[in-house]
Amino acid sequence: MAVVKNIEIIAESKKSWEDAAAQGVKTASKSVKNIRSVWIKDQKATVNGDKITAYRVTMAISFELK
Repeated sequence: MAVVKNIEIIAESKKSWEDAAAQGVKTASKSVKNIRSVWIKDQKATVNGDKITAYRVTMAISFELK
C-alpha cells in the first residue's frame, strides 16, 4: 500500500499557464521527491493595460511517501 500526500503551490510564468505548471513541478521537485500527479485547481493572469504580463496556476501536487 502506498501513502500519498498532497501539497498546494502557486507557480507563475510570463509565457503561458502550461509553462507555469511545468515551472511549478520543476521547482517543487527540487525538494519533493516521488511526484506522481498534479491537479490544476485555478488559473489566473496578471494584466497591465491591455496585455497579460503573467500567468499563474494554483496546483495540488501529489507525491508518494517512502
